[in-house]
Amino acid sequence: MVRYGYTLMCEQSGPRELVRYAQAAEEAGFDFEVMSDHYSPWLVSQGHSPYAWTLLGAVAQATSRVGLMTYVTCPTTRYHPAVVAQKAATVQLLSEGRFTLGLGSGESLNEHVVGEGWPNVAVRQAKLVEAIEIIRELQSGELVTYDGEYFRVDSARVWDVPDTPLEIGVAVSGEESIAAFAPLSEHMIAVEPDAALVEGWTAAHTGSSRIIGQIPISWDPDRQKAVERAHEQFRWFAGGWPVNSELPNPASFAAASRFVRPEDVAEQIACGPDLDELAESVRPFLDAGFTDVAIVQIGDEEQEQFLAEVAQPLLEKLRALGS
Repeated sequence: MVRYGYTLMCEQSGPRELVRYAQAAEEAGFDFEVMSDHYSPWLVSQGHSPYAWTLLGAVAQATSRVGLMTYVTCPTTRYHPAVVAQKAATVQLLSEGRFTLGLGSGESLNEHVVGEGWPNVAVRQAKLVEAIEIIRELQSGELVTYDGEYFRVDSARVWDVPDTPLEIGVAVSGEESIAAFAPLSEHMIAVEPDAALVEGWTAAHTGSSRIIGQIPISWDPDRQKAVERAHEQFRWFAGGWPVNSELPNPASFAAASRFVRPEDVAEQIACGPDLDELAESVRPFLDAGFTDVAIVQIGDEEQEQFLAEVAQPLLEKLRALGS
């Protein structure tokens, strides 16, 4: 049975609102909740970017059933992996074992802010391998010293280690990243419904694994408003990962997406009141073999109505597809 999640989008909502949405999403019946971990929104029109880890602590206390996950954290530039190890252990304790640490090689948008530059993708992935090794070692609760090509850890120890082992999911995009990360993590994360990625991961990974994806939708009683909102806030989505990971700020995303039209966005993102259409947009992930799909409802003002009136019937339709 496919599990369906709700995305807590830090780029489009403030922190107090996100905690309320987390509670409402649990009540609506979502199986898990993922949270973005960015320093900046993609576009100025989104208007928010609170600190994800403070929010995760609050959400862990405001909910009791749903799984929680970062989607995703980059543990190589803005954060040192030793610090991520401590943060992740604490959230796992606060959530009583409901947390999965989702990791990725990052985007310039969020990582360049600390002034360390933005390396090429090969270096980013090599750094991520070392970061995962460090995080794994520190979850033991033992004293760790690590001397790698990119990171050093000097006599570090995570003192509060959860009884429920922390599981890690890693974002992959091709054969090289699968080969690098499948041996180091439990779960696969991908932003596109690529069956070849799933097949490659399954072949490379030993043991059971979740295959976790994410898809935006724009529900609104008025389809035109839904399209306009998706265009205003999510037209950056059209650039794809190879472009989006390199752009440094919202002005760059605005420039890169200036020729993207509302109708272009509507071709990529299901928009409007038709729940069958919204649910059907998830089918490519199911056909590709994903076990978990997190829904992004675009926009802040519509979240409460979406969660109160739409989420339950939409989940029923999604679960009918998954079965």
